[in-house]
Amino acid sequence: MLKKRNAMSTWLTRIKESAFVKKIIYTVVGSLSYPGLNVLNKLQVNGMEKLQQLPKKNVLFVSNHQTYFAEVICFLHIFCAVSWGKKRKLGIPYYLLWPYTRIQFVSAEETMKKNLLSKLFALAGSIMVKRVWVTDAKEVRKGLDPSDTRKISRALDKNWVITFPQGTTTPFVPGRKGTAFIIKHQRPVVVPVVIDGFSTAFDKKGLKLIKKGTRLSVTFKDPLQIDFEDSTEKILEDIMDAIEQSKKFMPGKEQPD
Repeated sequence: MLKKRNAMSTWLTRIKESAFVKKIIYTVVGSLSYPGLNVLNKLQVNGMEKLQQLPKKNVLFVSNHQTYFAEVICFLHIFCAVSWGKKRKLGIPYYLLWPYTRIQFVSAEETMKKNLLSKLFALAGSIMVKRVWVTDAKEVRKGLDPSDTRKISRALDKNWVITFPQGTTTPFVPGRKGTAFIIKHQRPVVVPVVIDGFSTAFDKKGLKLIKKGTRLSVTFKDPLQIDFEDSTEKILEDIMDAIEQSKKFMPGKEQPD
């Protein structure tokens, strides 16, 4: 009986992680989200052409974070568009007819298990980690669990992975060393991304449009030149500078040259 249950569990896991299921989710989510990203609002993508030069695996995109889902969905649109040869903008979303699915994203387990909608979106490639929990309405921060680190490393072995080092939508909070630890030991290509406008256009979940006509921007910078022998503290410092979330980028601070 136990063997049958394990076999059934393995079978269900394979179905959930299959490219076919991901393609369905991408097509449905992409079709529903496209108007809010690129019709009712104006999406500007900078550095899109750089993505075509990247390897198909062991690439880690590190980004600032403004909503739970909107920027992840936007990244999926961009990556799928790039796989169809687009270099500057999304254009007509015919890329959703056969979307690129070798993409995964790091997300808090608590967020992805909140409701049916988030559970369905998790099938798009969520790597669920236990980095944050809420007690008495306060966010408690901790490092990555070793099993979570292994999940991300396994994902990088086959895919592009999106992560948000701050783990929260609050701007300018410190990043987490778990991201630097993974970079130090996995040695991926690290692409910094700076996003803006999403918290203005969408609600905190990133699923409800609250303001039309917003300029949404996504900027892909050149891959970081990382010395993997550096300390995790130094690697994290470089990441936070690259995604413009370190203290020197705070409003009122003198901007670096």
